[in-house]
Amino acid sequence: MPRQQAERVLVIGLDCATPQFLFGPERFDLPNLQALAQAGAWGLLESSHPPITVPAWASMMSSKDPGTLGFYGFRNRADYSYDAMTTATASAIREKRVWDILSRHGKKVAVLGVPQTYPVKPVNGWVVAGFLAPGADADYAYPKPLKRELEEAIGEYIIDVKGFRTEDKEGLLTRIHALMENRFDAARYLMKTKPWDFFMMVEMGVDRLHHGFWKFGDPAHPKFDPGNPFRHAIHDYYQALDKRVGELLSLVGDETAVLVVSDHGAKAMVGGVCVNQWLMNEGLLTLTDALDAPKRIEDCTIDWTRTKAWASGGYYGRIFLNVEGREPQGTIPAAEYEVFRDELAARIEAMADHEGRPLGNKAIKPETLYKQVNRIAPDLIVYFGDLNWRSVGSVGFDGIYTFENDTGPDDANHDYHGIFIMDDRTGRGGEERAGLQLMDIAPTVLDLLGVPVPDDMQGTVIQ
Repeated sequence: MPRQQAERVLVIGLDCATPQFLFGPERFDLPNLQALAQAGAWGLLESSHPPITVPAWASMMSSKDPGTLGFYGFRNRADYSYDAMTTATASAIREKRVWDILSRHGKKVAVLGVPQTYPVKPVNGWVVAGFLAPGADADYAYPKPLKRELEEAIGEYIIDVKGFRTEDKEGLLTRIHALMENRFDAARYLMKTKPWDFFMMVEMGVDRLHHGFWKFGDPAHPKFDPGNPFRHAIHDYYQALDKRVGELLSLVGDETAVLVVSDHGAKAMVGGVCVNQWLMNEGLLTLTDALDAPKRIEDCTIDWTRTKAWASGGYYGRIFLNVEGREPQGTIPAAEYEVFRDELAARIEAMADHEGRPLGNKAIKPETLYKQVNRIAPDLIVYFGDLNWRSVGSVGFDGIYTFENDTGPDDANHDYHGIFIMDDRTGRGGEERAGLQLMDIAPTVLDLLGVPVPDDMQGTVIQ
């Protein structure tokens, strides 16, 4: 059935919401989300490279890949020195996102909790920033009086779950549910009191839940204990979340197209690859420190005259090369850069796991992923074990494999696909869609509202 222009668009973002819990044979009973999918269209939503919150949400809402945006994670090299790093806040985003474009076309927008919206910027409407805001004391709302108004309506606005890498699982679960309830309370208030053509919220609790509780609910996780007290924590949270989604859906009618999306999925984390330890073992990274215990690479003294590569940890690995004429004490001749990078990528991809089996790593050149590569990208982007393993940046381990995260307890890594549900009120009847990429969301929103899609958007309209 041909699509008619929607009067309004509601986007509910669920950070890290995972397809198997909504669509597959392992799906939970989520009546509101599943009814929405059965009325409209649904499918897997391919994430960005890398599949992490920053840059994924910005890529989704600008329809530009991370290379074009010029940031490749939360922390990025500021220059070619060895230690200058910057956090990719809203100030790092130079491209227009959906709400900027809609504002320019006179549409009223309301944006709640979307990552990389702090510091807040003016729009034709209202913004309440996401989790990169430094705290409740910050000016996290636009216009400025909105902060006080929101706090008078719902109490303190919870920006994020504090201390989500912890062994205090009971307290963590309480805080995760509190974040979700608070975010939906804020959404309900704004939806009912502000005139809007476009409303978008992002709920971060799903991500915090997966990282904190995956091993308790997944029998395939290597640390799963079938008798643990949190066996149903993920299931119960999704059901509570579905109830709150239903409350928002009750506030809109057939004039409103609804999308529910996530920026990436999640999967069990088998362990971590100590990437800098591996580089040291390979003779590519030399420290002057005497290591008698694990230590962050940022706290070590590196002998740059004897170092060719170093790395950052995280859900994926970032390898940086020490190149003559580029870094201050470069050791790789510029003319040998590509040959060295190819050889290093091959060595990484040939790594075996702790039991001698092929690990299945992927070492990728950024220029093969992106339309353009802006600012300073890693020389190699590495997915260890097809994202079953994380990158551990610390050094001082006995070997290159660890089963304890160096930044605190964490059970899950990110996966390549998130979720997509869209009811554009055209009676699709539960149509499954394939081949969707998160950069398709922004042009689809614009098309639903009858706003021209800019030619430089990289995604396509989902019809």
